[in-house]
Amino acid sequence: MEETIWIQYYQSPCGKLIIGSYGGKLCLCDWLNEERRKLIDARLQKELHAVYEEGTSAIIEEAMTQLDEYFDQKRNVFNIPLLFAGTDFQKKVWNELLKIPYGMTESYAGLSQRLGNPKAVRAVAAANGANAISIFVPCHRIIGSNHQLTGYAGGLEAKKLLLELESPASLFG
Repeated sequence: MEETIWIQYYQSPCGKLIIGSYGGKLCLCDWLNEERRKLIDARLQKELHAVYEEGTSAIIEEAMTQLDEYFDQKRNVFNIPLLFAGTDFQKKVWNELLKIPYGMTESYAGLSQRLGNPKAVRAVAAANGANAISIFVPCHRIIGSNHQLTGYAGGLEAKKLLLELESPASLFG
């Protein structure tokens, strides 16, 4: 018998998100308009031996509350238990993303160096792109080495809005 990943939808100021929980942890917070949506959904369901069912959980409710606070500029650190579904390398990258402070950015090359593998820029970029827990795992804080915005699952407009929200000039009023 398969387990359940509870899912709910959340309308953020920069796009609609699908939020999912499994076993008391957040396993999904991703953009609905994303073309890789099917790939992420398939990976999550396969790795967790679970199917999506629309409903809610304490984790989803808390995630939505924390997202509301984040978008209202009343929160700059999340404290939700996370569940990563991916390869060991992807999990390493996602855990490193968690170390990028609010209001700061990093490049793919910088992230590769932080992981001790400066030549793994493309692999790091691919792992970053496979992140299923947007905003909570701040892949939006990764920019190009030339300080330009690079691809983002929610679209460059969403990335720009998130980075502006977190910019030091806007920190908490």
